Amino acid sequence: MIKKEDLSEIGRFQKTHALRGELNAILDIDGAYVEDGNPLIVEMDGIPVPFYAESIRSKGVTSFLIKLKDVDNIDDASEMVNKEIYALKEELSDYIDENMMLQQDLIGYEVSDEKYGILGKLLHIEDSTQNELLVVGTESGEDLYIPLVDDFILGIDQENGIIHTSVPKDILELNQTKE
Repeated sequence: MIKKEDLSEIGRFQKTHALRGELNAILDIDGAYVEDGNPLIVEMDGIPVPFYAESIRSKGVTSFLIKLKDVDNIDDASEMVNKEIYALKEELSDYIDENMMLQQDLIGYEVSDEKYGILGKLLHIEDSTQNELLVVGTESGEDLYIPLVDDFILGIDQENGIIHTSVPKDILELNQTKE
């Protein structure tokens, strides 16, 4: 039996693709993990269930089209939409560089901008939309949404738990509450 504590989140199924059960997935690890026949574990009715890929095609750096075995139509694939993908921690060691961090490892990191100073703490990464967003909790209790793009991320200080950013003023102003 698969135990939740033995799992690590490695991505999310975002939407269906075509009619034969293919799914668009965002993966935080190398697609070779899937190509090598390792299971993609999805929680179904509160139970971790392993699925195996029949095929995988890259759509970019982290985006993939995955066809799962026994998921053969759009209705079956629809049940996977917006579900997190997990892997057994013990199977990940060959696919993750020891210096590589998963997105979930960044939760709680302080977000500091080169011009505006400390923006807040990273609450989570919103990946249910087309563009991934850093959701930062500010000291005033508001959420700040920052697009997760290379141009805005200057670096990550793992030792001190800080994400260094350079966010344009316009992005920060979009987040301000109108009075």
